[in-house]
Amino acid sequence: MTSTDRTPQPARSPDPGPGSGPVSTPAPAPGSGDGSGSGPRAPVVLVRRAVRRGASFARRPYWDRPDAAYRVRRWPDLTALFLATVFFWSSLSPSLVPRPWYLQGIVGGITAAIGYALGSTLAWLFRAVVPRHPGERVRARCWQAYWLLAPLASVWLISESARMQRRLRVLQDLPPSLTWHTPMIALIALALLALALLLARLVRLGAVTLIRLLGRLLPRPLAYATGALLTALAVLVGVRDIVYDRGIVDVADRIAAATNGGTRAGIERPVSRFVSGGPGSLLDWDSLGYEGRNFTGSTPTRAALTAWSGRPSRDPVRVYVPSTPPVAFADDRPFAAQAALAVRELDRTGAFDRAVLAVAGTTGTGWVDPNVAEALEYMYRGDTAIVAVQYSYLPSWVSFLVDKEKAGRATRALVDAVRARIATLPDDRRPRLVVTGESLGAYAVEASFGTVDALLAGTDGALLMGPPDFSPISRELRRDRDPGSPVWRPEYEGGRRVRFGQFPAVDLARPAAPWEHPRVVYLQNASDPVVWWSPDLLLDRPRWLSRPLGPDITPEIRWFPFVTFWQTSVDMAVSYGVDAPHGHRYGAGAVDGWAAVVPPEGWTEADTARLRAHIGHRRAAY
Repeated sequence: MTSTDRTPQPARSPDPGPGSGPVSTPAPAPGSGDGSGSGPRAPVVLVRRAVRRGASFARRPYWDRPDAAYRVRRWPDLTALFLATVFFWSSLSPSLVPRPWYLQGIVGGITAAIGYALGSTLAWLFRAVVPRHPGERVRARCWQAYWLLAPLASVWLISESARMQRRLRVLQDLPPSLTWHTPMIALIALALLALALLLARLVRLGAVTLIRLLGRLLPRPLAYATGALLTALAVLVGVRDIVYDRGIVDVADRIAAATNGGTRAGIERPVSRFVSGGPGSLLDWDSLGYEGRNFTGSTPTRAALTAWSGRPSRDPVRVYVPSTPPVAFADDRPFAAQAALAVRELDRTGAFDRAVLAVAGTTGTGWVDPNVAEALEYMYRGDTAIVAVQYSYLPSWVSFLVDKEKAGRATRALVDAVRARIATLPDDRRPRLVVTGESLGAYAVEASFGTVDALLAGTDGALLMGPPDFSPISRELRRDRDPGSPVWRPEYEGGRRVRFGQFPAVDLARPAAPWEHPRVVYLQNASDPVVWWSPDLLLDRPRWLSRPLGPDITPEIRWFPFVTFWQTSVDMAVSYGVDAPHGHRYGAGAVDGWAAVVPPEGWTEADTARLRAHIGHRRAAY
């Protein structure tokens, strides 16, 4: 392309821009400066240069490598870029819980990278199969349409996503106000996409270089296969051993280990002899770990229970065994050693003389929900014992990846040991044995029994909250639910023994059929991503998106391959950003749960409402 300026100009130098050919630029005229900003004609020259380059790019808005010697095509593929944009648009749809703008940018970038990879693969297959390719004119028109429509559509859809997020917030009892940075969402997504492309092209460049080097020693087909295999192994080992094991998991382990050595502000060593870490305990206070100290150090006192109930109360029993029991109690089976120590501690505290003994499954860090523990203790005025063992101090998402089996094995050993000790007692002196757990703790309890029949036969009741999708019993119950009941509120065998609830004061009363003992209560929120997250979301539409939707799910939610998986993964990170009963928060619902599973003699609905108000309006101990 040559200049259209009629003023005689000196020879022009090639312009490296993305046009179809060299573009000449004017040499500085005498007295006009060098074009860099000095002289009266400099602004005019710069404007003309910008106009020429813009016009050149508008006519041919892409760049082709001059020859095959370029190992990496620098300009993106249009099909891949278009599919990346479509995937980004789909990520803007709402999911289970409201998410902040920066996480929306992360989700958008990840899904755009997936779309680009898929589009690039499809484009490569098309070029390999179809011998004729679109001409320059067609390519130029397609690129022009993309650059014209994609930015406008992206801005509009990001703005629409803000409206949908506000609607979701209203459904989950949050104020509709929302900060939604449209430019920042787009920039974060573009940055992540660019980073993914850079890494992919570095891998490709390394593979091509390796194949060429091998081609000097091996036949071409063998060199290609060997180079591709070695590259794949290098990427796999790098991601698994360096990025994952020595990076993500190692950092998480170091942080969790440092946290495990601390204690939450306000938690002090207990003075009750009925609590692990207290006077006479077989376990030293410092050995209990962060969550163990929180659990035992926040035990309500007899005075507090008496003040609330107005009737004589007892000091509750709380027993907690950390993931590394004292050497004096260790044997070749660490979970058996924990369980044996827990039973000894229960014997020391007189736990088997209490009215109710609860075995609590813990999350990855060893956490036990304080609302669940205190609801049972206030209900029985302290005539209770609660025991838990820690199998890990890692966050639950890391424990799921590396310690999930430990959860079931540790809890199973504890349940078996407690049941064996209760079996030695006379029938009229046995405490009522119940089990409870939330999140990964619910999975630990379910894995201890395996089936709902075994759970009902082996306990006097169970209260389980937010069980992950991979939990065996809840998955069985949702699969075999009665016809017509939705997966987010399943009915099983007419509610005869098992019932689900999100709003337990109402949900547990349905159906109206007789409810026999022992009972199992599940608190399961329709908007809880922990319950619904599964690798199946990558390619399969989940049942929880079938109509009718849950009460706090926006009707604008949609399923997209790959996209919904990453949205739900991010939802788990913000599932505590809402109030109960939404997301992964269950609040004071444990009061209704325990009142249904093991109500004390003479307990009334008015008592439940009063205790629910007490638990729900005070700040949790930890």
